[in-house]
Amino acid sequence: SKKIRPNAAQKMTTCAELVCTNSLKSLKEESAHGLLKREMKAFSSVVLEVGETCSVPAGDALAVDREIFSQKITQRLQSHPQIEFVDRDISSPLEVMKEYNANCSIVCTGPLTTDSLSNWIEEEVSTKDFHFYDAIAPVVEASSLDFTKLYWKDRHSSDPEKADYLNAPFTKEEYEVFIEGLRSAEKVPAKDFEDYIYFESCLPIDVMAERGVDTARFSCLKPIGLELEDGKRPYAVAQLRKENLLGDAFNLVGMQTKLTYKEQLRVFRLIPGLEKAQFLHLGSVHRNSFLNSKELLSENLSLKKHPNVFFAGQITGVEGYTESASMGLYAAFQVLCQLKEIPFIPFPVESAMGALVNYIMTMERPAPSSINFGLLPSLDVKIKGKDKKKIKRKLISEKSMSSFDSFFQQRCLDVLGKN
Repeated sequence: SKKIRPNAAQKMTTCAELVCTNSLKSLKEESAHGLLKREMKAFSSVVLEVGETCSVPAGDALAVDREIFSQKITQRLQSHPQIEFVDRDISSPLEVMKEYNANCSIVCTGPLTTDSLSNWIEEEVSTKDFHFYDAIAPVVEASSLDFTKLYWKDRHSSDPEKADYLNAPFTKEEYEVFIEGLRSAEKVPAKDFEDYIYFESCLPIDVMAERGVDTARFSCLKPIGLELEDGKRPYAVAQLRKENLLGDAFNLVGMQTKLTYKEQLRVFRLIPGLEKAQFLHLGSVHRNSFLNSKELLSENLSLKKHPNVFFAGQITGVEGYTESASMGLYAAFQVLCQLKEIPFIPFPVESAMGALVNYIMTMERPAPSSINFGLLPSLDVKIKGKDKKKIKRKLISEKSMSSFDSFFQQRCLDVLGKN
């Protein structure tokens, strides 16, 4: 329990704390994240249900007020008539199952697994490929920003009146000073681990700077779609997103970092408009534990060695809040099948959830991944024209939705008792 043994990256005592960002990604059905949310809703996802009740403006994405979201999830768990909520430090799922006379258990400790449980996993389950490291973005106080240097605009919308993102435009000179500041800044050294192994789609901004002066400009600082009022495109753009419903705090989008706190204050104030920024929360690096699922788990996400112990969430090798929650739904469904003595029911690889499971169960070398079109089966069709990528994704989305809907109706409703 985080109340008893909190991790250094945790700031709340309530459940479902969103550590790195408050975004649950895109809501568009034609996006990979949208497909995943659609499937999660079919399984009555509490994460999405609660998230929608405490959302904050984020364009086409679902972003939430972290504190309200965490509080509401905790209330749902503690008030559920069939859930006994216990705060304790678990070191062995097998021992707890015996204690509670349980048929099975689900380990869903996320990226911040405690040392005691990590030790059990390493000794009883796996001794290799068990962790990598992720970084957290800073949060600034809105009243400390210089709004004369900033402008509202969403990357794919021309209406500033409805924009959810605040933008800080760089000139070429300002950008190069910022990148040099990142490259020369003091970093937090590795301590009890040998190497940082990052999720490539969520690299710390300082690591991007080390890879090349233009790396960030083609990633989180890309100016595409963020033209100024006069139509000119800035050399680079840093985006800020509302952190809470009040709008009195902003998250620095894509600015995950492992700089020391002192250096963060110096370097991030090099961003135009943030010269006098007051930081409510500074970035930090934390461990992100995950299994080599292909070697250790069966397709229903139970341990090959202990079939009554299931794993779910980010520890299985997926990356992202909704991806982790979807693996919880998948594991819960498979547990229900086991309890009802129903043979294992595989999800179609054309579905988003099925694609995630297929990914973690087939990767030769574990590398956490979020949901993306690259995980879904490609279409054997030839499309011509400048919009061929968009058209192909639309066709893949349609096939994915059709496949999932058919599967859910034919294989899941009876198991869930909804027929």
